[in-house]
Amino acid sequence: MAFPQPFLDALTERNPIDEVVGQYVSLTRRGSNLFGLCPFHSEKTASFSVSPDKGIYYCFGCHAGGGVINFIMQIEGLDYPDAVRFLAKRAGLEVPEDENYRSQYQKQERLWALCKDAARFFRQQLFSPAGTEAQAYIQKRALSMETVKRFGLGFSPNAWAELTDAMKEKGYKLDELVDAGLSLRGKNGGVYDRFRNRLMFPIIDIRNNIIGFGGRVMDDSTPKYLNSPETIIFNKRKNLFALNIARKSKQGRIILTEGYMDAIALHQYGFDCAVASLGTSLTEEHANILAKYTNQVILTYDGDEAGQNATRRAIPMLEKTGIQVRVLRMQGAKDPDEFLKKYGAQRFEVLLDACQNQAEYRLDSLKRKYDLTLDDQRVEFLNQAAALIATFPNAVQREVYGRRAAEAAGITPEAMQLEIKKAYRKARAIEQKKQEAQELDIARQRAPKTRAIRYDNLRSATAEEGLICTLLREPELIANVKLPAEAFSVDLFGRVLADLRQRVQSGRPVSLAALGPDLTPEEMAHLSYVMSRDIAPVSDEAFADYLRVIQEEYEGRSLTRSEENLRLLAEQMKSTKQYGG
Repeated sequence: MAFPQPFLDALTERNPIDEVVGQYVSLTRRGSNLFGLCPFHSEKTASFSVSPDKGIYYCFGCHAGGGVINFIMQIEGLDYPDAVRFLAKRAGLEVPEDENYRSQYQKQERLWALCKDAARFFRQQLFSPAGTEAQAYIQKRALSMETVKRFGLGFSPNAWAELTDAMKEKGYKLDELVDAGLSLRGKNGGVYDRFRNRLMFPIIDIRNNIIGFGGRVMDDSTPKYLNSPETIIFNKRKNLFALNIARKSKQGRIILTEGYMDAIALHQYGFDCAVASLGTSLTEEHANILAKYTNQVILTYDGDEAGQNATRRAIPMLEKTGIQVRVLRMQGAKDPDEFLKKYGAQRFEVLLDACQNQAEYRLDSLKRKYDLTLDDQRVEFLNQAAALIATFPNAVQREVYGRRAAEAAGITPEAMQLEIKKAYRKARAIEQKKQEAQELDIARQRAPKTRAIRYDNLRSATAEEGLICTLLREPELIANVKLPAEAFSVDLFGRVLADLRQRVQSGRPVSLAALGPDLTPEEMAHLSYVMSRDIAPVSDEAFADYLRVIQEEYEGRSLTRSEENLRLLAEQMKSTKQYGG
């Protein structure tokens, strides 16, 4: 829908971009702008900027950008109307009604409420006669009632449609139950419960909405653990179990576990920084989320082959975000839950403090793969070790771990250092080629980051950028621009000029954020990028130069078109004469 402009202006004013972004990104002030790690891609150095004065954000790494509405669209995965409603709710503003108000956001709110009611139902069932077996399992796992309450554990009865029937009585529709992943449709059209005879673990997002469930079966049926499917409120790649609690921890690290029970056990023993992935391996999205809350992650995956493979996959993803990765190895227990029950929290604390950094872990894991009593395997180990150590960021690390690898294989440290230097030079050469390939000339640096916008005339486009930035900063100059919109070589800038003129004529506010409803997200991102680069003070000389260059290039294009038309006409006349016309 088209929201009234006065409402959008009030919405933007009541949702300062630095405050909204600051709820998702840790920002540090540098001059008039704020900087932080981009929430939309992995990075170690903060390239994400927020300009409170201009009301925009821009990432110099992935080129995401726009106003406060664009940010919410991108960070929350909402369309434009729902992002507006999200911000209106945040600011306590009444949204002008429209016929199509049953939007995705409304559906999300409805499913959140349904999942909350389902969690209440499961909890009631846990403490009913039907939940006797689940209660016994909880006692067997030595979970306290405080822990059960803290994590909202419940029980799904061993019946076909008890939850479905109970939620229908509360006014929820069958389609909503299916959409929330709580019920399934049978081949004959009937609807029945997805979770049956299971200990239930509510999955809660960082805003404390219940978005899904995990269920542990109480008999020998399979699968042992069953999770909610992907829904409009639940994406397992973008959520972590217990992060709603762990993000508030003061322990300065996050412990990443393999499952719900490990995470819950750690919390019960005082380690309130534990989280678990939701039935999937760690993803880049998970790594980016963790990087918002900590700079150190301890991996505590199981010691079996699957767990070690998961550890090896997780390390580079986490390091890519700038997180320091440590790996915990347990002796005498298969997982943290078992270790805590056997040895207690104090021993586990000692284990955490002594756990290997990722370099030690990776080198140790590599060594375990080879029989170093055999010459051919020693050579292969040393080649692999040299390639691994060459990736370590500083010379001290490379020397320390090179010496360890040499000792393990029985060669001199000097010989190992030669191999590491050779591997390091090779890696640097590959990296340098990549860097050279990524470096752009001046024209490509200024070119738009989206293919939908083209700079066919760089000289004019550069002047158009400067002019639009000047007009957005000094709207009173708009009346002095007599150029027609078609004088602009970039269609986007011509449309923006026309929009700015209309705003001035009708007395509406002039700002980049106000242009949002009339532009695509890609166009808003590009304008944010242009505005983020524009740091020169407004001057009469620069303003005049922009107008002059645009006019000159416009006349040049017009002359070129005229000459081309004359040439085509001459060729046509010549052709006509040849054929006796």
